[in-house]
Amino acid sequence: MRDCFCTINLDQEEVFRTQLVEKSLSPFFGEEFYFEIPRTFQCLSFYIYDKSVLQRDLRIGKVAIKKEDLCKYTSRETWFLLQPVDSNSEVQGKVHLELKLNELITDNGSVCQQLVVHNTVCADGKKIIEGFYLQVTRSSSYTKKSQFQVEEEDIEKLEVRIDLWNNGNLVQDVFLGEIKVPVKVLGNDSFQAWYLLQPRENGNKSSKTDDLGSLRLNVCYTEDYVLPSEYYAALRNLLLKSPDVQPVSASAAYILGEVCRDKYDAVLPLVRLLLHHHKIVPFVTAVAELDLKDTQEVNTIFRGNTLATRCLDEMMKIVGKHYLKVTLKPVLDEICESPKPCEIDPLKLKEGDNVEVHKENLRYYVDKVFNTIVQSSISCPTLMCDVFYSLRHLAAKRFPNDPHVQYSAVSSFVFLRFFAVAVVSPHTFHLRPHHPDAQTSRTLTLISKTIQTLGSWGSLSKSKLSSFKETFMCEFFKTFQEEKFTEAVQKFLDEVSSTESKEPSGMSEPVHLKEGEMYKRAQGRTRIGKKNFKKRWFCLTSRELTYHKQRDKEPIYTIPIKNILTVEKLEESAFNRKNMFQVIYGEKPLYIQANNCVEASEWIEALCRVSRCNQRRLSVYHPSAFLNGNWLCCKATTENTKGCTPCTAGVPADIQIEIDGDRETERIYSLFAINMPKLQKMEEACGSIAVYQGPQKELDDYSNFTIEDSVATFQTLQQIIAIVEKLNEPHEKYRKKRSSSAKYGSEENPIVGKVS
Repeated sequence: MRDCFCTINLDQEEVFRTQLVEKSLSPFFGEEFYFEIPRTFQCLSFYIYDKSVLQRDLRIGKVAIKKEDLCKYTSRETWFLLQPVDSNSEVQGKVHLELKLNELITDNGSVCQQLVVHNTVCADGKKIIEGFYLQVTRSSSYTKKSQFQVEEEDIEKLEVRIDLWNNGNLVQDVFLGEIKVPVKVLGNDSFQAWYLLQPRENGNKSSKTDDLGSLRLNVCYTEDYVLPSEYYAALRNLLLKSPDVQPVSASAAYILGEVCRDKYDAVLPLVRLLLHHHKIVPFVTAVAELDLKDTQEVNTIFRGNTLATRCLDEMMKIVGKHYLKVTLKPVLDEICESPKPCEIDPLKLKEGDNVEVHKENLRYYVDKVFNTIVQSSISCPTLMCDVFYSLRHLAAKRFPNDPHVQYSAVSSFVFLRFFAVAVVSPHTFHLRPHHPDAQTSRTLTLISKTIQTLGSWGSLSKSKLSSFKETFMCEFFKTFQEEKFTEAVQKFLDEVSSTESKEPSGMSEPVHLKEGEMYKRAQGRTRIGKKNFKKRWFCLTSRELTYHKQRDKEPIYTIPIKNILTVEKLEESAFNRKNMFQVIYGEKPLYIQANNCVEASEWIEALCRVSRCNQRRLSVYHPSAFLNGNWLCCKATTENTKGCTPCTAGVPADIQIEIDGDRETERIYSLFAINMPKLQKMEEACGSIAVYQGPQKELDDYSNFTIEDSVATFQTLQQIIAIVEKLNEPHEKYRKKRSSSAKYGSEENPIVGKVS
């Protein structure tokens, strides 16, 4: 049995690590990682490790997917065979090589061939310029044939091989990669090109890959080329008119959901675009009303996976992120970090377990979670309240004879699809860093089930005990059959579905945004203080940035958010360290080194977002450090010299918010372009309906589409198709330009392997 964990790597740079699964040969990690890729890369790799206490962790095997192959596996679960890992196969980086064959006249006047090799090595971000002069044929006066076997006519049979090593390891040199270039590429001229470093030809040749096992992955990789904003005006305007189109099923946004095989592909960019332009509430209201037309039973209200429910789910996940953190995170931290046994299923109890103690533990947790939720209405985002208000009134209008339906319409989202989901999967809402272990996961499942039922207890007149399939859950839930729970739920639902402005609390708690371990450079605030790098625990809230000697210790230093002037990347050359950024806040810059490029990007984004409204934000900064009496970037000799580079966020008026509307519109364009055959089929269906003028047949091709008004839908489809065809032109032009500018052998498109 092994203690395993998995890492996710961009090339050889680790960007994420799963939790440890102990004593298992079939570990289930169950973790999701979503991240923006902040740099170019060759491979997305996954390494499985066997944890060792005393020695270095053992790498069991790896899965490496080339960037160009990621699209083959997107959005589907795939089993990958683990490949062996050895030092000869772990390569990254690229080499710029220049070759020239010269005729050399020796001291005695004879002629021989000399190969001149210049290479600029870019491995792990570092550049090294080297030059070699190799005599490849003997001169006419050379007599020792045993020393030179190459005749001048055979010179094209030669190849140049360059091996790259890192001698920074104290134990032994580390192989970084090699390239091989046939001398025949020279012809009569010099030759230069970029090459990707390759593994050794004798490296990683094991035929026993099956012995290592397999890894199941679900990878979703998207890459968009975003054009200037004016290109998207027509599509953006058409999408933003969707809430006002009658009927809403004839709108561009609704049609997007109809033609996408996986509605989630359409929902994410659509919700973000509508949020960005303040159109999400009217659109969700319109599609929810369409859902209610097809709802016949009160107890099935908003229970399906429709465009309306998926849009609202995604909106709550984006808008309610901070709401969940201030509401659930403290109690979930307590449950996950100091778990009490809560198993109450007789079939799962172990020998010696006391079921009554377990029930008390579970009751304690449920009470704590429930009370936290029903007392949190003051923190519920206004946008969510506005949507809940609309749902409540739509439901009451659809079922006027049921007094409880207005509550069940709201509780089906806020309890069933928001709080209950966050409790059972805290890691997917960034409330916990990892998927909980099996015992804690079971406890969270039991809490979530109870919270779901408590949330609907005050919503429907009939008893909810029948909602439990398990007898033991029915018995446990009987302890909650008190009027106070019904009243608390009803009061909470009233508050979160009201449009009245809520009074802000007098002592509002700061919102916890991000935390983690990084390195900081000592700021030299004391004379004897050394300016070295130290590991510290950083914590960012909506109020301040602090760092601590260790997690849960008192802060060593605090920077109020209102004092932050800008947050920018720091050039690697400043301290010869990667993934560095600087927080400029009035005194001296705070220099921080993250553990990888993704972590650095996320911290910069979080800090920029929370400080974007500060009044004194800078418009220029120094991208390097002030060392030995001058700025390394601009060579200015005064430390308080004004910055030499414009801030990436621009001046305050131009600071970008979290959602990039053009990028989301580009994604929607891509989805329409991919699904053009379905758009055309839907267009044909509208024409058939208009001509036939009769009842639709079940087996017709268009029976899968929601077409309430064939004329209005047809007009919208024509607009979508025309816009997509027009957008295809600049995209095709860009692709041609990109392919011609990045010719094979350029830095952007280096040669893989040998060139013939």
